[in-house]
Amino acid sequence: MTATEAHVVLVPGFWLGAWAWDDVVPHLQEKGVRTHPVTLPGLESAGDDRVGLTLDDHVAAVREVVAGLDGAVVLVGHSGAAAVVQSVVDADPTRIRRVVYVDSGPLADGAAIMPELPADVADLPLPTWAEFTERGESYEGIDETGLALFRERAVAHPAGVARSAVRLRDERRKDVPVTVVCCTIPAGVLRDAIDAGEPWAAELLGADVELVDMPTGHWPMFSRPFDLAEAILGAVRAR
Repeated sequence: MTATEAHVVLVPGFWLGAWAWDDVVPHLQEKGVRTHPVTLPGLESAGDDRVGLTLDDHVAAVREVVAGLDGAVVLVGHSGAAAVVQSVVDADPTRIRRVVYVDSGPLADGAAIMPELPADVADLPLPTWAEFTERGESYEGIDETGLALFRERAVAHPAGVARSAVRLRDERRKDVPVTVVCCTIPAGVLRDAIDAGEPWAAELLGADVELVDMPTGHWPMFSRPFDLAEAILGAVRAR
């Protein structure tokens, strides 16, 4: 598949909208890739109503984007969007040419990102940088200007999405090739986990998986946008 034959649907993780891909999209478009960055329901603005939103709503939004495209589709999911894109693949595995997980990976059937989140919590504000550090989540590579813009534009994430369990039904999902861009977990560590059948990596076992090392923090679209674009382009061109 050449770059000009592909549609690349870019799905950002928690707190982010389509704007998160602003520094990645130009590099892809220069190579002829047709890009479709997505803002998921509830993440357009701080004033959005996020009550009652679930993973199903986010999956439906991405499926609607895919349904409007003619030709090969590569799905890119960053961080928490892994649950979204894997569910889109499971819903229609013959429609997706390849899926790219950016510092993330697919969940096991029945798993949720934050299953213990209380039902009365409606949304999840962006944590402080100190809280990210305490949790071991790295924002390495983003300068002060970038961090300020990130915080300025971030929108609280719908809590119902984080509580929602992934439901997998179609084994053909494993026929869809996978690229994992490994930022905070080295590719070698992930490969060992897959081969060992570790529960957190088990969904990748038996799939056609390419691992791309990209040492940086958890948000490579901000810290290494050109390199991330090149990794996505490599996934587009992969056989």
